[in-house]
Amino acid sequence: MVFIKETGDDVVFLIHVVPKSAKSEITGVQDDALKIKVAAPPVEGRANAECVRLLSDVLGVKRNQVTIISGHKSKKKTVAVRGVKRSDIESILPELIPLR
Repeated sequence: MVFIKETGDDVVFLIHVVPKSAKSEITGVQDDALKIKVAAPPVEGRANAECVRLLSDVLGVKRNQVTIISGHKSKKKTVAVRGVKRSDIESILPELIPLR
């Protein structure tokens, strides 16, 4: 299960990023984090930017609402999404995580 925490106007959760993949997609859950594969390499913040783009697209929010708040140079990152509720994220997660 993905760790999700609501803090004021933000919802915070963990992601595990796999850079330089064939395509950008959410592939499941690893430990307590949402596992995300991104096509971008981990150079000059490109993988981080692709994570923000992918998350904003699948969550239906603007890119400036999604922020990586820790783990900028790590595969495990903490992400904050502004302007949504925990229940919003929890209701979307089953649609994002493929059945395997």
